[in-house]
Amino acid sequence: MNFNLSAHHQRKREEYRQFTQEHIKPRAKEIDEKKMFPREALQEMAARGYMGLPLPREWGGKGDDFLSYVLLIEEISKACPSTGGILSVHTSVGTYPILYYGTETQKNKYLSRLASGEWLGAFALTETQAGSDAGAISTTARLEDEYYYLNGSKVFITNGGEADVYTVFATIDSSIGKKGITAFLVDKDTPGMLIGTKEEKMGLNGSTTVELVFEDARIPLNNRLGKEGEGFPIALSLLDGGRIGIAAQALGIASASLEIALDFTRQREQFGQKLFDFQGVSCTLADYFTRLEAAKLMVYRAGWLKSRGEKCTKESSMAKVMATDLAMDASSKSVSLMGARGGLKEYHVEKYFRDAKVTQIYEGTNQIQRMVIAREVLN
Repeated sequence: MNFNLSAHHQRKREEYRQFTQEHIKPRAKEIDEKKMFPREALQEMAARGYMGLPLPREWGGKGDDFLSYVLLIEEISKACPSTGGILSVHTSVGTYPILYYGTETQKNKYLSRLASGEWLGAFALTETQAGSDAGAISTTARLEDEYYYLNGSKVFITNGGEADVYTVFATIDSSIGKKGITAFLVDKDTPGMLIGTKEEKMGLNGSTTVELVFEDARIPLNNRLGKEGEGFPIALSLLDGGRIGIAAQALGIASASLEIALDFTRQREQFGQKLFDFQGVSCTLADYFTRLEAAKLMVYRAGWLKSRGEKCTKESSMAKVMATDLAMDASSKSVSLMGARGGLKEYHVEKYFRDAKVTQIYEGTNQIQRMVIAREVLN
């Protein structure tokens, strides 16, 4: 049993770290304050193949493994969690649905464009009355001749309004519950699909979160993903990878917060000594850095299992709970350790505090993750 990253992964992490310092970190503050979608950063990532990092080379990807992708999300999120989240959603639930379930025609149309970063992907499952209870969606799909007509709305769609293709879930027959849910690939210029409310959020301000409205949106029959009624298991199968991506994003947030707090307490003096020299401060940071190392091991293991093609539902849920709870706790504690300065934009830790909360919520709330873990433990 070897707990060290391979030489390949160590080289990759250094590459991602350098890239982040040069191309992501310099604009992170501006992206947050001006609520700017980070197009330039995405273009830089696309130029290096990062938008399709774990996708097979035959479809335009880099052909790297899922653990390399986890390291990339982590490093980018240390500087800009918004950008890390955009990339995570684009890859795990924006592109993988087509790789896993698409026809040859669909793969030929979409995958190379998504892998190259020419196009951006998004995932539309959540509705106002169907969040954690995804099986309760009410958006409908009606088949007429060679087209499906979608009616309804989706909410909290990450990358919404910026994405070029959406994986959308709708029911062909609400009377049969989950068995009626079907998946569709919906292009951004589809007649009848409208971009609704753009949400104003407390954090991840560089990431768009919007409502999608469907008013007889016309979807070609060839854009159905999988068979009728296969949408719900398709959605569930994608969430393991998605949750690992959000866990990696949370690792970046937690790590950056703690590094800022550590640096601050080693410089700030009170009562004639450095803050870090107070036992209460040093022991608190010791506890959080210990939790960070534990979270890394869980997230990396989940990524490793995913790379090997092994079932990792329990491990991905555990990793998400561990890492995202840590991100929230670590960023909050870092603000407290820095006193009044912790709330100043100058020190950035308040941004990580705002960014952290949503990681406990999206890609399945941590309450739902605990239900998944309990079910997996019992089985």
